[in-house]
Amino acid sequence: MNQGVSLSGQVALVTGASRGIGLAIARRLGEMGARVSVCARSQPKLEEAMSALRAAGIEAVALPADVTCEDQISRLIRNTQQQLGPIDILVNNAGIGVFGPFHDQTEASWEAVLGTNLKSVFLVSRAVAPEMIRRKTGHIINISSLAGKSTFAGGAIYCASKWGLLGLSGCTAEDLRAHGIRVSAVCPGTVNTEFSPHAGKDASKMLQPEDVAHAVAALVTQAPGSFISEIQIRPAQKP
Repeated sequence: MNQGVSLSGQVALVTGASRGIGLAIARRLGEMGARVSVCARSQPKLEEAMSALRAAGIEAVALPADVTCEDQISRLIRNTQQQLGPIDILVNNAGIGVFGPFHDQTEASWEAVLGTNLKSVFLVSRAVAPEMIRRKTGHIINISSLAGKSTFAGGAIYCASKWGLLGLSGCTAEDLRAHGIRVSAVCPGTVNTEFSPHAGKDASKMLQPEDVAHAVAALVTQAPGSFISEIQIRPAQKP
C-alpha cells in the first residue's frame, strides 16, 4: 500500500457499515481523508456508527437503506451525492449468512442470502457506474469470502452467493476497466465479528475487521497503471 496517498476530497460509500467489517472499512477510509457515507438497514445502529466516526474526526453521514431494493438504492446514491459529492469509492460489504444442510433450507433463505450478498452488489454497482464512467474514475470493491473459492458442509446457500459474487466482480471489472474504473474483490477467511458463530475457535487467532479494512486501503492506493483484481486473506494461524 502506498502509505503517502491521501483520500482527501474523495467520497466513499460503504454498505453494511453499521458494525464489524463495514464499520472498520469506513473508519479506515475516513482516517485516510475520505468523506464517508455509511449505509445499513438499522437507523439506530447507523447513528451509533456515524457518531463514532465523527468522534474520530471523520466527515460521515448515515443513510439507512435496504440495498436489495432499487428505489432505496436510488435514494441512497442521490442523498450521498447531495450531502458529500460524487462517489469515488464504493465498498459493497452488506452480507448475511444462513447455514445448515441445503435440504433443510427454505426458498425464503435462498432469496434473502442471494438478494443481500449478490443482487445488492449488482444493483448498487449499476447505480454508481454511470457517474464513475462520466468522470473516468472510480473504485468498486466487493467484499466476498474464501467461501467463494471453496465449499463446506452447511454452506450451500452462502457459498453459492459468494461464488456468484466473484463471477460478477470479474465481469464487472472487464466491463468498466476501459473507463478508468477498478473493480476488485476481497476474500477473507473467518473474521472475528458477530456475523456467524465461531464455536470452538480462538477469536485471537481469527482475522479482525481491521485486516479487511487494510486490504481495502491497499486497493484504493494502487499505482495508476495497474489494478489488483482480488485479494485473499487468511489468518496467520488457524483459529
